[in-house]
Amino acid sequence: MSFLPVSREDMKKQNITQLDFVYVCGDAYVDHPSFGSAIIGRVLVSRGYSVGMICQPDWRDPASIAVLGEPRLGFLVSAGNMDSMVLHYTVAKKRRHEDLYSPGGKGDCRPDRAVIVYCNLIRRTFRHPPVIIGGIEASLRRLGHYDYWSDRVRRSILLESGADLLSYGMGERSIVAIADALASGIPARDITYIDGTVYKTRDEESIYDAVRLPDFSEISEDSERGRRKYAESYAVQYANTDPFQAKRIYEGYGNGVRGSDGSDHGSGMTYVVQNPPAKPLTQMEMDDIYALPYMRRWHPMYDRQGGIPALAEIRFSLTSNRGCFGECNFCALTMHEGRIVQARSHESILREAQQMIREKDFKGYIHDVGGPTAEFRAPACDKQLKYGACVHKRCLYPRPCSNLRVDHSDYLKLLKELRSLDGVKKVFVRSGFRFDYLMADRDRNFLRELCRYHVSGQLRVAPEHISDNVLREMGKPPVKVYNAFVHEFEKVNRELGMKQYIVPYLMSSHPGSRLSDAITLAEYIRDMGYMPEQVQDFYPTPGTVSTTMYYTGLDPLSMQPVYVARNPHEKAMQRALIQYRRPENYDLVKEALQKEGREDLIGFGPRCLIPPRKMAEHSAHSTGRNVHSHKKPSGRRKRR
Repeated sequence: MSFLPVSREDMKKQNITQLDFVYVCGDAYVDHPSFGSAIIGRVLVSRGYSVGMICQPDWRDPASIAVLGEPRLGFLVSAGNMDSMVLHYTVAKKRRHEDLYSPGGKGDCRPDRAVIVYCNLIRRTFRHPPVIIGGIEASLRRLGHYDYWSDRVRRSILLESGADLLSYGMGERSIVAIADALASGIPARDITYIDGTVYKTRDEESIYDAVRLPDFSEISEDSERGRRKYAESYAVQYANTDPFQAKRIYEGYGNGVRGSDGSDHGSGMTYVVQNPPAKPLTQMEMDDIYALPYMRRWHPMYDRQGGIPALAEIRFSLTSNRGCFGECNFCALTMHEGRIVQARSHESILREAQQMIREKDFKGYIHDVGGPTAEFRAPACDKQLKYGACVHKRCLYPRPCSNLRVDHSDYLKLLKELRSLDGVKKVFVRSGFRFDYLMADRDRNFLRELCRYHVSGQLRVAPEHISDNVLREMGKPPVKVYNAFVHEFEKVNRELGMKQYIVPYLMSSHPGSRLSDAITLAEYIRDMGYMPEQVQDFYPTPGTVSTTMYYTGLDPLSMQPVYVARNPHEKAMQRALIQYRRPENYDLVKEALQKEGREDLIGFGPRCLIPPRKMAEHSAHSTGRNVHSHKKPSGRRKRR
């Protein structure tokens, strides 16, 4: 086994004169199946294509994109495992100084809007090879979209980058189809038929069996009408995310659209066309992808810089599934991975675990077994793989569907098999966990096994909020479901004689959250008896229902108005209330309480949040049960 070529010397060693594809990526090169670039590269190589990697090229130097020469079939471009803007900026739009996907965690190894910059760099050096973009950054910007960082609606990234074709979602099927088409001599402009791709055309008559979205000029209009059109457009997009039922959809753009060769199309309309999503992978196809000969480490060229920090988080973790039928409104999974869960076989996962065990740095601990949602191991119901997911009905919200197949037995069996392997001391579950799905299961055996064997003292769950007003806009179950789960978790641990705690993730300023809701959350935290260490202010990233709410003030799925806290000062107050005991938050908390007429929470009584005057430190006033940890949770939250 060897890494994919990163230099001419590598090409020579592998007897490659000209590469079929050159993959330009914003992440450093890590040949591990948790990195999308590694999967796409290995899948193409398994189909007989040669692929070279240019990772984190110097975007100020056109020569950096030419180190592997001109590819025979085309360039592949991705920003990496994360959106470059999310990776670079906090929700307050402050620059981050660390990038875990770069050598030594350096924060300046890729540009903002990496896909656009890399494509422009390629076009300055090579005019003829096709350019295909993909990955999370391209996938969620495939049509006109609200951009939080510039606070405006931007065009499809297919047009902004000048690329020829866009592969969206999980791209294994579409990238092989694209490669086969290019290899057969079909020009990139004529590859218009592949599911899971987006293309552009000036010929509207060639777009068949399709739904036309509002034109970009309508959705980008800075007016109430424009925002309503944007919400209507997003609703159509969201209704067409299922691979079995989705229609082809497209939107029109007026003058001045730049072509992939740098020329201006001139007058007339250009249309960006989204084909239906690619079909979900079968279990055999999933197994085959994870059985490819990954090196399972970063490229040795990064050793002197300390390697790639992101690998440490997932090196000894196992991916068991993809897709999620949870459909939280703030999550982009529905638009990217889809609602139909796909899972690997036990045999495939056990083989990978045994491979991990043989690594010299393995200490006996498997850090995680899961995916977007840890315990999902099959489609939500039997009909999904034949008819697709319901368009206007959710599996878990507002309550579990009567057709939902609630069954933890397969996941529990997998965990038992893993912990019985020689060399394994402990198997943890740390990825996303759906407490509402667990509570829908009448069999509590899974919860008992989870607490006894698979919790490291702390179980991370995501109630996100406790105000039903806010939870409704999040697409999350009412707080009574979370409270029931906390009760069950406490009861099971008491029966087991174990002291373990729930670490809840909480979010401030989500659409629908008013100051009164934030105060209600603060009171709940007071009664928990500990202050959360990690708080997430709502981040309006492309591709989510919640981001559409944030921009338009409308729920796109119902077209009902939604309150949105857009003022930075109000957002700061809502965030401060979650951590009201911190001295630096005192003024903001006091202002919020006075503004809402809640002076009853200012004082020295057991139910007060803060004292009447500012103090450097003030004691916690809690009479509630302490079922949550006061410790900072280990690890990092996965991006959802």
